[in-house]
Amino acid sequence: MPTWGIIVLIIIGVLVAGLVVLYIFGRKLQKKQEAAQEQMNAGAQTTSLFVIKKDRLRLKDAGFPQIVIDQTPKYLRRSKVPTVKAKIGPRIVTFMCDEKAYNLLPEKREVKCVINGIYIMEAKWARGGLLVPQGKKTFRQKLAEKYSSMKKNSEPDNSEKKGKKNK
Repeated sequence: MPTWGIIVLIIIGVLVAGLVVLYIFGRKLQKKQEAAQEQMNAGAQTTSLFVIKKDRLRLKDAGFPQIVIDQTPKYLRRSKVPTVKAKIGPRIVTFMCDEKAYNLLPEKREVKCVINGIYIMEAKWARGGLLVPQGKKTFRQKLAEKYSSMKKNSEPDNSEKKGKKNK
């Protein structure tokens, strides 16, 4: 067997072994994430809060307790997280927020949210409705809009010509 054939077999073997390791590691992480999600859902409660301000801040700048900063992994401590300053009853509290819920929350309004500790998991209801962010338009949608706007612009010219012919 030529040497290049042996090298190709070794490379294929290393790639297969790497894929197996990644599959096993991914399954373990997925199980951990599911267990954590179950725990969060078990301790969740629905409350009404008045959103004062929402912002993306670093953990130290947001004003979270030191124990929260200590429990956060070191590689995530400098990243900006979605934070919400809200009033629950007489207290003003700073919450960390899920990305989906952060996009839905309106400022200066009362909202019913599912929270667990200082984490807002979901925004359920607001007076006047929740803000629904518009997704990005696909290339096909942009072309369709452009086509329809061009068609609308050209239609009045055609109707005027037809009207003159009938008279």
